[in-house]
Amino acid sequence: MLTEFREFLEKFNVIPAAIGLVLALAVVPVMDAVVNVIFSLIGKAGGLEVNFDEWNPGDIPVGALVTALVTFIFIAFAVFMIVKAIAKAGANTAPAETPDQVLLAEIRDALKAN
Repeated sequence: MLTEFREFLEKFNVIPAAIGLVLALAVVPVMDAVVNVIFSLIGKAGGLEVNFDEWNPGDIPVGALVTALVTFIFIAFAVFMIVKAIAKAGANTAPAETPDQVLLAEIRDALKAN
């Protein structure tokens, strides 16, 4: 039973996924603060206070939804930029050869020499 559980954890990469989820949840308050700072700067530049949380047109509380959507867009854009930078950094690198590949290349070269 424990062996099957270990195989499940390894096969579906549960531990790396859990680590990613924990880190993603840790980023949410940071991104909320960034959105609030950006809203504050926009408000100060325009001479008004930008706060969607209390926006209730027609007594429908949509302000919190607007704030959540803007925060989501900022987080999605930040993730996009990070993934793009990682892809660009890894685009010019070739994976290291494994010992098996080195040995097979040596065998191939020896066969070509004969």
